[in-house]
Order: sequence, then C-alpha cells, then structure tokens
Amino acid sequence: MTRCPPPAPSSLRGGPSVPHTLDADAVRTWCGLALDALGRARADIDAINVYPVADGDTGTNLYLTVESAARAVDAAFDGHATSAAASRPTLADVARAMAHGALIGARGNSGTILAQLLRGMADVLADGTPAGGADPADPADTACTADAADTDEADGLRRALRRAVDLAYLAVAHPVEGTVLTVAVAAAESAQRATGDIATVARAAYEGARTALQATPGQLDVLARAGVVDAGGYGLVTVLGGLAQALSGEAPSALAPARPGRDAPARTGTGGQDPAGCSTDGAPDCGPAFEVIYLLEAGDSAVTALRERLDALGDSLVVVGGDGLWNVHVHVDDAGAAVEAGIQAGRPYRIRIAHFGGAAVRKAGPGGPDRSGPAIVLPDQPGAQGPTGGPRAERAPRAVVAVVPGDGLAALCAEAGATAVATRPGEPPASGELVDAVRRAHAREVVLLPNDTELHHTAAAAAAQARAEGVRVAVIPTRSAVQGIAALAVHEPGRSFDEDVVAMTSAAGATRYAELAVAERQSWTMAGVCQAGDVLGMIDGDVAVIGSELAATAETVLDRMLASGGEMVTLVLGADLPDEVAERLERHVRDGHFAVDTVVYHGGQPTAPLIIGIE
Repeated sequence: MTRCPPPAPSSLRGGPSVPHTLDADAVRTWCGLALDALGRARADIDAINVYPVADGDTGTNLYLTVESAARAVDAAFDGHATSAAASRPTLADVARAMAHGALIGARGNSGTILAQLLRGMADVLADGTPAGGADPADPADTACTADAADTDEADGLRRALRRAVDLAYLAVAHPVEGTVLTVAVAAAESAQRATGDIATVARAAYEGARTALQATPGQLDVLARAGVVDAGGYGLVTVLGGLAQALSGEAPSALAPARPGRDAPARTGTGGQDPAGCSTDGAPDCGPAFEVIYLLEAGDSAVTALRERLDALGDSLVVVGGDGLWNVHVHVDDAGAAVEAGIQAGRPYRIRIAHFGGAAVRKAGPGGPDRSGPAIVLPDQPGAQGPTGGPRAERAPRAVVAVVPGDGLAALCAEAGATAVATRPGEPPASGELVDAVRRAHAREVVLLPNDTELHHTAAAAAAQARAEGVRVAVIPTRSAVQGIAALAVHEPGRSFDEDVVAMTSAAGATRYAELAVAERQSWTMAGVCQAGDVLGMIDGDVAVIGSELAATAETVLDRMLASGGEMVTLVLGADLPDEVAERLERHVRDGHFAVDTVVYHGGQPTAPLIIGIE
C-alpha cells in the first residue's frame, strides 16, 4: 500500500517554519537529508578533489559513509519496531547507531574524518536525559521548563559540535588547515557564539562552516593553484546543511558552485606541475602509491602503537573509533607492511588497498579517477575468488545489472541475461549491494539500470566505486521497471559500449510509465484530495487520477497516456492482482486504441498492484 504524497513543508507553502527538537526522528531525518544532498553534490565534490590526493573520489566516499550511517539508523528504528515491546528508539540509541554505521562504512580520508566527527557528536547526544528534564506527562512541568529545555538542547548541540572537533583532531596524525578540519572548527565556533534555540544554533553552524569553506583556498596552496575549495570541507558543509534543515524545517542557503571557476586552472597548474604540486612528466613522485583502509578489532594500547608504526610508513593517517573497533586509513608505498601492522595490533578485516599510480594524482577529468590499476580486494572481500574458492573465470565483455521490485521481474531479467537486484518493501538497496551485483556480473563493461528515481544517487555512487575497481560502468537513469524492460529489450552486446548505452537510454526515455497504488491516508495530491483506500493513478511520478476501483482507474490512466500516442502497452502485475484485471485492460486497449499491442508480465512486486509502460 502506498501513501499519498505528504503535504508540502511549511517553508515551501510560505507559512512559518516550525523548529524541531533534536530527538531520534530528527537524527533519522538529518541522515536522509544529508544523504540526498550528498547524492546531488557527489559529482561536483569528486571533481574538485585535489587534496591530499587528486583521485576524484571524495564525494563518493562521503556519500558511502553517510549512506552506511543512515542505514544503521533505519535498522535501529526497525529493530525497535519489531521487538516484543514494539518500542521506539531513543536519541541515544539512534546517535550511537549513526556513529557506528559511519565508522564501519567510512571510505577515504574525508569519510573517515566525518565518521569521527559523527562519533564525537554521538558521545554528547547519547550522554544524558531528555533536554530540560521535563516530565512530558505533566503539562505544568512542561510549560515551566520549556525555555530551559530549549536552552539545554541548544547547549547540547554546541557541546556535540565541540566534542566532534576535539575527537577529529586527535584522530588525524598531522592536521592541516584549509581542510575539513578547519571547516569543522568554524562550525563549532559559530554554534558557540549563536544565541537562541537549537534550530538557530544549527543554522549558525552551517553558515559558519560555509564561510570557512570559501576561505580554504587562501589556507592551502594546492587549493589556490587549482582554483577550488576543499572537497572534504564542501562535503561537511553539505552534511551540516542537512542538520540545519532537519531542525529548522527550512532548506539552507545554497552553496557557491563547487566546480573550478572559469579563469582558474581546474586540474593542471603551471611550471610542469599538477594542482597538487607534482611533476607532470609521468614520474610517479607525488607521494605514496597505495591507499590502505581496514576495520580493526584492537585495544587502545595496541592502537597507540599502530599509529606510531603507520605514521612512519606513510601519510594521510587517520585512525578513528573506540571501544575495541577502529577504522584505519593511511597512504603508503608498502601496502603489505600497513596490513601487517594491523595484524600485529589486532584483527583487521574489510581490508581494501587502492593503487593510486602515477596518473592518480593527475585525474584526467571530472568523470572519475584515472587509476593505473583496480582496487585490490583481499581474500575476505567479495570479488577476490570464484564461487568455489579458486581463481575467477575470465571477465565477460559486457553485462546488465537491473534493480527490480519483484521476483517475477527478477526472473524476467535473468532470462534476458541480466543480473537482478530485487528490492524489499521499504528497504531500497544500498550502493554496496549494487557494487556486489556488478562484481557478480563479472564483466569488463556494465550497464546499470536503477529503475527508480530515488535510486539514482545510490547507483551513481555504486558506479563510481565499481569504476575504481577497474570496471567500466554506465548508469542509465531509468525511473521505473518498465523503462528498464524497454532498455533491456534493445540491449545488444555485439555493438560498441557507447552505442549500446545510447540505444538503451533512448528506449528507456521513449517509455512513459505509470503506477497504480492504494492510499493509506487522506492527503492533498496533484489531482485533488485523496482518502484512505482510494486508488491512485500516478503518471510519470505524479498523481493524475483518483478512483475507487483499480481496474477502472487503470483504464482512465491508459486512456490519458495513449491520448498522446503509443505503440505498445506493458502491464506488470503485482503479487496479488488477479489475471482478470489484466484481461480487462487488454480488451480495453484493443477496443479503444487501434494497432496498440499489449504485453503482460507477472512482476510479483508486493507494493504497487500494477505498473504500466507506454512505448
């Protein structure tokens, strides 16, 4: 059953915004807003990534880090909802989940620092009673302490941001100004100076970070030469914007464009050097050759010794975590020695080694890192061995990976030779699942079909990660399963990759889509007010028809869509939709629309009773 679209936020309707308390729901909203904003900014952040290594993946790494945090928060809510007591998580539960999710999912230098910032905030948010200490069951008590509660909440956020900065500086072996650390300090200091409620403090932190970001080129020469702001700092400002919006109900002021200015040397400096100050004569003399990342189970004393050993081996050392679990990030020439140091300290796992190579710091363009070789995934990682533990077979030339909402569609994709990723109700796949599917496809070239507008950012992040592992990936921005079916129908492995992608994109773009759903509650829609139980006909994502009976509503939707032409109708039946409905709709198309063919698939999707495509 699908909900009606919610009413527009008050800030979008012109009414006054309503500040929110910093509770478990606010943290969940924050994670969602930050993830969405990073998804939109990911490519721009990747494009300005010149420090500490210009490998063009900072935006992707930050997205993957926040994605892991958001999924951990969702899991905390789901776990409480399915418990015997059917309770809701507390702020402490969700804050700890967010920090833990960021820790285990942290990627790259900036992602690892962001995980430590979130851990510092969680230390404060999870330590204490509800703000103000008022008894919500006693209206008099609540009224008398409302002002105190607002003050306590705002002060709690100030302390959380300060703690985040303190921990982040402890985690970085050699802090550098003009980076994400500088931006974090500015956010904490601006929050400290702000007066008012928690929403005011959050907005002040965002604006302070935003101002500090614009000053980073004057603090770090490599940024000035490239004509860009710090990529990690840009990502942190984006995350803080999500926090400000979650607490104030208002979207933050827009950031300045992230891409280099027209008159600035975007990626190449002068005098035979790239923006990082490295020689451009092809010699790999621009710092360590490998990035090594792993999770580590070890005690505090062992980690102290590990820091000293890794610091002597390389640079960009960041070790974050605590309570026996750590995320280790370092750039080294001897990757084996870095892993061996982890083994001596405790139990390292999820070990990833990326080879920068001589070209890595001279990224060819904004499309992705130009690594001289793929990431090295050690044997405990997916993709290292074949299914029987032996060496992998030779890669196939090309494959298609498609996200589908039902078992029937998954089987249909498999019959067509595609690797299917089946979604679960309310649980969209993470980018890691899509990367795993790309690995399973085991091809040199992969076409990725997200088949959902909400998955476009996730698919883009997965594609960037797969490219770093040596796979050529193209994402076709399909918005519905029927667009994916149309694209798959014209897929031809025998032609060139670019020609195949163009043909599949064209087929998907020529397919209009609709979905029938049942409203759960009363709400405003583009077609008027819907009531709980109404059937909604959504065309290209917007509610266009409201009806009381599914087949009749579907007929109206078909007539509206076919009024502008069409040659083929595709009907994808949901798990519980009887065949009689499909037969009725086939007759309706045959009787009312001459020369239009109809094809029916049993998709098995559990949410939408019917999906319609018009080609």
